[in-house]
Amino acid sequence: MTTVHRRPATAAGSGSQALDHLLAQLPEGDYIAFTKGAVDSLLETCDRVLSEGVIEPLEAGWRERIERANNSLAQNGMRVLGVALRPLDQLGASLDEAALETREIFVGLTGMIDPPRPEVREAVLKCRTAGIRPIMITGDHPLTALHIAHDLGIARAGPQAAHQVITGQRLAEISDDELDEVVGEVSVYARVSPEHKVKIVESLKRQGQIVAMTGDGVNDAPALKRADIGVAMGITGTDVSKEASDMVLLDDNFATIVNAVEEGRTIYENIRKFIKYTVSSNIGEVLLMLVAPLIGLPMPLTALQILWINLVTDGAPGLALGVEPAAPDTMTRPPHPPTESVLARGLGIEMLWVGPLVALVALLPEFLGFATAMHLETPVWQTMVFTTVCLTEMGRALSARSDKLLLVQLGLLTNPLLVGAVVLTFVLQLLVIYVPALQRALGTQALTPQQFALSLALSTIVFFAVETSKWVRQRLASRRNRAAFGGD
Repeated sequence: MTTVHRRPATAAGSGSQALDHLLAQLPEGDYIAFTKGAVDSLLETCDRVLSEGVIEPLEAGWRERIERANNSLAQNGMRVLGVALRPLDQLGASLDEAALETREIFVGLTGMIDPPRPEVREAVLKCRTAGIRPIMITGDHPLTALHIAHDLGIARAGPQAAHQVITGQRLAEISDDELDEVVGEVSVYARVSPEHKVKIVESLKRQGQIVAMTGDGVNDAPALKRADIGVAMGITGTDVSKEASDMVLLDDNFATIVNAVEEGRTIYENIRKFIKYTVSSNIGEVLLMLVAPLIGLPMPLTALQILWINLVTDGAPGLALGVEPAAPDTMTRPPHPPTESVLARGLGIEMLWVGPLVALVALLPEFLGFATAMHLETPVWQTMVFTTVCLTEMGRALSARSDKLLLVQLGLLTNPLLVGAVVLTFVLQLLVIYVPALQRALGTQALTPQQFALSLALSTIVFFAVETSKWVRQRLASRRNRAAFGGD
C-alpha cells in the first residue's frame, strides 16, 4: 500500500534519527511516497536501503540480512511489515501506484504479534479428537503461519514441518490433480489470494470432505459461498461475507464453532433417541392390538386407554429425551456420513426387536387372566395390561438415553427433566388406577398390591433386556480392543 505526502517544512519528529536525517536532506515542498507491505514484496521494488542516515545500494548482502531478520521475526509468530519510501521531486499527472512502487528506499521492518485466544488451542484439540481437521489459510508469511499452527496444534512440529505449508505462489503453479494428492496432508496455506481459497475448498470437496470455511472480508466471500458451511465473523465481518455465509459468529471466536458442532451432534443424537423411543413403543402397541385377536383374545386396550398412552406416556418422557445432555463420547468419535440414514448404527434393528418384546410383555397379563386359575375379570386384566404398557415405556425411556452406556454409567440424575417426566407419568398412572372418577373415564379398576407388583415386574423386562444388550456389546467391544492391541 502506497501513500503520498508533502514534505513538511520541519523534518524532526518522525521518531527515527536516521529517517529525520534523510528527510532533512530533501528539498522543502517535495513529496514522499511511503509504501508498506510484505517484506519479500518490498524487496522486489527497492534498489536502495537506508542505513544510519545514509542511502546505500540494496546489494545481495543487504537483501540476505533483511530476509534473515524477516524470517527470524516470522519464526517467532510475528506478523512482519516492511516500510519503504521514495522521494518525489514533483507530482505527476497520475498517481499510478505501480509506477510509484519502483526504485524505492527500504527503510526497515517491524514485527507485530496477534496472539490467538487462550481457548483456541483447546478448541483445536477438541476438533482433532472429534475427527475434524482444522486448516489454516492465511495471508501471513509461511514461517509466521507455521509458528502459530504449531502453537495451536494445527500442524505438527519436527523436521518435516516445512512440508506442511503451501504458499499461494505454489498453489498458482500446481494443477488441481496435484493439489488433490497433497490437500489431505497439508494443514497450513500462507500468502494466499481469494482464488486460492476457492481452489483449496473445491479440492477438499472433491475428496468427499464436508468443508466449513471461516472469513470476514469481501475477498473471502467466494470461498464462503463455495464451502458446505460458510461461517462469517459477526463483529469484524463485512456485509458481503455475512451474506455469503450460512452462519455468523456473534463473538468472532473459533471455539464457538467447535461448541456449535458439539451442540449439533447432541441435537441429532437426541432426535434419534426420540425416534427410537416413540417408534419402538408404538410398534409394540400396534402388535399388541393385532396379535391379541389373532390368538383368540379380546382387545387388550380400549380406545381411551390407547389415547392416554400416546398423549401422556409417550409425550412427557419423549420431550425430556430431546434435552438429553451431550454424551461423554460426543466429541471423541469421528463424524458420521451425511448420507447416513437416521435408522443406521443399529437403531432400526433395536426397534425391530424391542417393539415385539413390548407387545409380548404386555400380552402376558391378559394371557394369564385367561389361561390360569386367576380367572380375572376383564377390567382387572385390562387394567394390568394398561399399566404394564405404561410402566414399560417409562423403563424404555430410561434405557433409550444412550446406545452404548448403561443407565448406571450415565447416572440417573444427569437428565433431571426425564426423571421428573417418568415420576410424573408414574403418579398419573396411579391416579388413573385408583381414583374413581378416572376409573370410570378410562375403564380401569383398582388393582391389588399383588396385581400391581406383577405389572411392575413385567414392565422391567424390556428395560433389563435393552441394558443387557448394551452390556454385551460393551464386553465384545472391549475384547476386540484388547485383541487389536495385543492384550489377553
